[in-house]
Amino acid sequence: MSARGRLPGADRMNIDWHDLGTAFALYLVLEGLLPFVSPATAQRAFRAMAEAGGRHLRAVGLASMVAGCALLYWIRG
Repeated sequence: MSARGRLPGADRMNIDWHDLGTAFALYLVLEGLLPFVSPATAQRAFRAMAEAGGRHLRAVGLASMVAGCALLYWIRG
C-alpha cells in the first residue's frame, strides 16, 4: 500500500460500466443466436457437451478464453 492507503495502480482500475454492460448484452445476443436460429442443432450441441468428459470441456473452455483474451488484446491495442 502507498502512503495514501491505496493500492499501487488502483487509479488504472477504473471500470467503465457502460462498456461492461454493452459487452454482456452482446454476449447474451450471441449466446441466444444458435438456439433461436436452429433449435435442433443447439440440442445436439448441448447433448454432445453433456456427454463430453471434463478434461475435454476444460480444454475447449481454455481455448475459448485464450482466443477471447487475444482478440480483446488485439482490438483494444
